[in-house]
Amino acid sequence: MTFSILAQDLGTGAMGGAAATGSLCVGGWVLRGDSRAGLSASQGAAPSTLWGEDALMHMLAGASAEEALVAVTGPDTGRAWRQLALLDRAGGTACHTGASNTAWHGALVAPGLVASGNLLAGPQVLEALRDGFLAAQGSLADRLLDAIAAAEAAGGDKRGLQSAALLVVSDDAPPLTLRVDWSENPIAALRDLHQRSQSGAYASWLPTVPTRNDPERGND
Repeated sequence: MTFSILAQDLGTGAMGGAAATGSLCVGGWVLRGDSRAGLSASQGAAPSTLWGEDALMHMLAGASAEEALVAVTGPDTGRAWRQLALLDRAGGTACHTGASNTAWHGALVAPGLVASGNLLAGPQVLEALRDGFLAAQGSLADRLLDAIAAAEAAGGDKRGLQSAALLVVSDDAPPLTLRVDWSENPIAALRDLHQRSQSGAYASWLPTVPTRNDPERGND
Protein backbone atom coordinates (compact mmCIF):
# COMPACT_ATOMS: atom_id res chain seq x y z
CA MET A 1 0.00 0.00 0.00
CA THR A 2 2.99 2.21 -0.60
CA PHE A 3 5.45 3.25 -3.28
CA SER A 4 9.01 4.27 -2.52
CA ILE A 5 12.31 5.03 -4.19
CA LEU A 6 15.84 4.76 -2.83
CA ALA A 7 18.64 6.35 -4.84
CA GLN A 8 22.26 7.39 -4.64
CA ASP A 9 23.66 10.60 -6.06
CA LEU A 10 26.41 9.16 -8.22
CA GLY A 11 28.33 12.44 -8.08
CA THR A 12 28.38 13.07 -4.33
CA GLY A 13 27.65 9.66 -2.82
CA ALA A 14 24.70 11.05 -0.86
CA MET A 15 21.75 8.67 -0.56
CA GLY A 16 18.08 9.49 -0.37
CA GLY A 17 14.64 7.98 -0.27
CA ALA A 18 11.07 9.15 -0.78
CA ALA A 19 7.80 7.38 -0.16
CA ALA A 20 4.06 7.98 -0.33
CA THR A 21 1.02 5.96 0.69
CA GLY A 22 -2.75 5.99 0.99
CA SER A 23 -2.63 5.80 4.78
CA LEU A 24 -1.07 7.78 7.63
CA CYS A 25 2.55 8.35 8.63
CA VAL A 26 4.51 6.74 5.80
CA GLY A 27 7.78 8.31 6.96
CA GLY A 28 7.68 6.69 10.36
CA TRP A 29 6.87 3.28 8.91
CA VAL A 30 8.92 3.01 5.76
CA LEU A 31 12.19 4.94 5.48
CA ARG A 32 15.40 4.33 7.44
CA GLY A 33 18.91 5.55 6.61
CA ASP A 34 22.49 5.91 7.82
CA SER A 35 25.21 7.45 5.64
CA ARG A 36 27.67 4.82 6.91
CA ALA A 37 25.46 1.94 5.78
CA GLY A 38 22.72 2.77 3.29
CA LEU A 39 18.95 3.06 3.13
CA SER A 40 15.96 0.81 3.63
CA ALA A 41 12.30 1.04 2.69
CA SER A 42 10.17 -1.47 4.61
CA GLN A 43 6.55 -1.58 3.52
CA GLY A 44 3.78 -3.99 2.52
CA ALA A 45 0.51 -5.37 3.81
CA ALA A 46 2.09 -6.07 7.22
CA PRO A 47 5.25 -3.91 7.19
CA SER A 48 8.06 -4.55 9.64
CA THR A 49 10.02 -1.55 10.89
CA LEU A 50 12.36 -4.16 12.38
CA TRP A 51 13.28 -5.30 8.88
CA GLY A 52 14.45 -1.84 7.88
CA GLU A 53 16.41 -1.26 11.07
CA ASP A 54 18.00 -4.72 11.09
CA ALA A 55 19.00 -4.42 7.43
CA LEU A 56 20.86 -1.18 8.21
CA MET A 57 22.72 -2.94 11.02
CA HIS A 58 23.83 -5.69 8.64
CA MET A 59 25.00 -3.17 6.04
CA LEU A 60 26.80 -1.13 8.71
CA ALA A 61 28.68 -4.32 9.60
CA GLY A 62 29.80 -4.69 5.97
CA ALA A 63 27.04 -6.71 4.32
CA SER A 64 25.92 -5.81 0.81
CA ALA A 65 22.29 -4.93 0.15
CA GLU A 66 21.67 -8.43 -1.21
CA GLU A 67 23.34 -10.09 1.78
CA ALA A 68 21.39 -7.94 4.22
CA LEU A 69 18.14 -8.72 2.43
CA VAL A 70 18.68 -12.47 2.73
CA ALA A 71 19.70 -12.20 6.39
CA VAL A 72 16.59 -10.21 7.33
CA THR A 73 13.87 -11.77 5.20
CA GLY A 74 14.93 -15.40 5.27
CA PRO A 75 14.07 -16.26 8.91
CA ASP A 76 10.75 -14.33 8.95
CA THR A 77 7.75 -16.62 8.44
CA GLY A 78 5.62 -13.54 7.69
CA ARG A 79 7.77 -12.43 4.75
CA ALA A 80 5.02 -13.14 2.20
CA TRP A 81 3.12 -10.11 3.59
CA ARG A 82 6.05 -7.71 3.52
CA GLN A 83 8.22 -5.78 1.09
CA LEU A 84 11.76 -4.53 1.65
CA ALA A 85 14.01 -2.47 -0.61
CA LEU A 86 17.66 -1.80 0.23
CA LEU A 87 20.42 0.46 -1.08
CA ASP A 88 23.94 0.00 0.27
CA ARG A 89 26.72 2.57 0.46
CA ALA A 90 28.41 1.13 -2.65
CA GLY A 91 25.22 1.64 -4.68
CA GLY A 92 24.14 -2.00 -4.56
CA THR A 93 20.40 -2.67 -4.45
CA ALA A 94 18.08 -5.51 -3.47
CA CYS A 95 14.35 -5.97 -3.01
CA HIS A 96 12.01 -8.59 -1.59
CA THR A 97 8.31 -8.52 -2.47
CA GLY A 98 6.15 -11.08 -0.70
CA ALA A 99 3.51 -12.76 -2.84
CA SER A 100 0.70 -12.02 -0.37
CA ASN A 101 0.99 -8.25 -0.82
CA THR A 102 -1.92 -6.68 -2.64
CA ALA A 103 -1.55 -6.37 -6.42
CA TRP A 104 -0.14 -4.64 -8.26
CA HIS A 105 3.21 -5.10 -6.53
CA GLY A 106 6.82 -5.30 -7.63
CA ALA A 107 10.16 -3.51 -7.96
CA LEU A 108 12.47 -1.96 -10.57
CA VAL A 109 16.19 -1.35 -10.28
CA ALA A 110 18.74 0.84 -12.07
CA PRO A 111 22.35 1.65 -11.10
CA GLY A 112 22.21 3.06 -7.57
CA LEU A 113 18.39 3.05 -7.56
CA VAL A 114 15.53 0.80 -6.47
CA ALA A 115 11.82 1.59 -6.83
CA SER A 116 9.21 -0.63 -5.19
CA GLY A 117 5.57 -0.66 -4.28
CA ASN A 118 2.37 -2.55 -3.62
CA LEU A 119 -1.36 -1.83 -3.93
CA LEU A 120 -0.47 0.21 -7.00
CA ALA A 121 -2.54 1.16 -10.03
CA GLY A 122 -0.16 -0.92 -12.17
CA PRO A 123 3.46 -1.42 -13.26
CA GLN A 124 3.45 2.01 -14.90
CA VAL A 125 3.67 3.56 -11.42
CA LEU A 126 7.14 2.16 -10.79
CA GLU A 127 8.22 2.96 -14.33
CA ALA A 128 7.20 6.57 -13.75
CA LEU A 129 8.93 6.56 -10.36
CA ARG A 130 12.21 5.37 -11.88
CA ASP A 131 12.02 7.46 -15.05
CA GLY A 132 10.90 10.55 -13.16
CA PHE A 133 14.00 10.38 -11.02
CA LEU A 134 16.37 9.74 -13.91
CA ALA A 135 14.93 12.64 -15.93
CA ALA A 136 14.82 15.14 -13.08
CA GLN A 137 17.24 18.01 -12.46
CA GLY A 138 18.49 19.66 -9.30
CA SER A 139 19.49 18.30 -5.91
CA LEU A 140 18.97 14.70 -4.86
CA ALA A 141 15.99 15.79 -2.76
CA ASP A 142 14.46 17.66 -5.70
CA ARG A 143 14.85 14.61 -7.95
CA LEU A 144 13.26 12.32 -5.39
CA LEU A 145 10.30 14.69 -5.04
CA ASP A 146 9.91 14.80 -8.82
CA ALA A 147 10.00 10.99 -8.88
CA ILE A 148 7.16 10.46 -6.42
CA ALA A 149 5.13 13.19 -8.13
CA ALA A 150 5.54 11.31 -11.44
CA ALA A 151 4.46 8.08 -9.76
CA GLU A 152 1.35 9.75 -8.37
CA ALA A 153 0.51 11.11 -11.83
CA ALA A 154 0.83 7.57 -13.23
CA GLY A 155 -1.83 6.25 -10.84
CA GLY A 156 0.11 5.80 -7.60
CA ASP A 157 -1.55 4.01 -4.69
CA LYS A 158 -4.96 2.72 -5.77
CA ARG A 159 -6.58 4.50 -2.82
CA GLY A 160 -5.05 7.90 -3.44
CA LEU A 161 -2.50 9.41 -1.05
CA GLN A 162 -2.57 10.60 2.55
CA SER A 163 1.10 10.89 3.55
CA ALA A 164 4.57 11.31 2.06
CA ALA A 165 8.15 11.47 3.31
CA LEU A 166 11.68 12.37 2.24
CA LEU A 167 15.01 11.25 3.72
CA VAL A 168 18.52 12.23 2.55
CA VAL A 169 21.73 11.16 4.32
CA SER A 170 25.34 12.13 3.58
CA ASP A 171 28.68 12.21 5.35
CA ASP A 172 29.00 15.87 4.38
CA ALA A 173 25.63 17.26 5.49
CA PRO A 174 23.14 16.93 8.33
CA PRO A 175 20.39 14.37 7.65
CA LEU A 176 17.32 15.74 5.93
CA THR A 177 14.21 13.96 7.17
CA LEU A 178 10.85 15.48 6.30
CA ARG A 179 7.41 13.96 6.86
CA VAL A 180 3.87 14.89 5.99
CA ASP A 181 1.86 12.47 8.14
CA TRP A 182 -1.53 13.45 6.70
CA SER A 183 -2.64 15.78 3.94
CA GLU A 184 -5.17 15.89 1.15
CA ASN A 185 -2.20 16.54 -1.16
CA PRO A 186 0.82 15.13 0.68
CA ILE A 187 3.40 15.31 -2.11
CA ALA A 188 2.70 19.00 -2.73
CA ALA A 189 2.83 19.59 1.03
CA LEU A 190 6.14 17.71 1.23
CA ARG A 191 7.59 19.77 -1.60
CA ASP A 192 6.54 22.96 0.20
CA LEU A 193 8.10 21.73 3.44
CA HIS A 194 11.34 20.95 1.61
CA GLN A 195 11.43 24.44 0.07
CA ARG A 196 10.95 25.95 3.51
CA SER A 197 13.85 23.85 4.86
CA GLN A 198 16.15 25.26 2.19
CA SER A 199 15.55 28.94 2.92
CA GLY A 200 15.40 31.47 5.73
CA ALA A 201 16.71 31.04 9.25
CA TYR A 202 16.55 27.24 9.14
CA ALA A 203 18.79 27.00 6.07
CA SER A 204 21.19 29.57 7.58
CA TRP A 205 21.50 27.47 10.74
CA LEU A 206 22.19 24.14 9.00
CA PRO A 207 25.88 24.82 8.21
CA THR A 208 26.60 24.91 11.95
CA VAL A 209 25.36 21.34 12.52
CA PRO A 210 28.06 18.63 12.89
CA THR A 211 28.43 16.04 10.13
CA ARG A 212 30.22 12.70 9.97
CA ASN A 213 33.07 14.28 8.02
CA ASP A 214 33.21 17.30 10.36
CA PRO A 215 31.93 16.23 13.79
CA GLU A 216 33.22 19.38 15.51
CA ARG A 217 31.59 21.85 13.13
CA GLY A 218 29.95 24.72 14.95
CA ASN A 219 32.54 24.73 17.76
CA ASP A 220 34.68 27.48 16.19
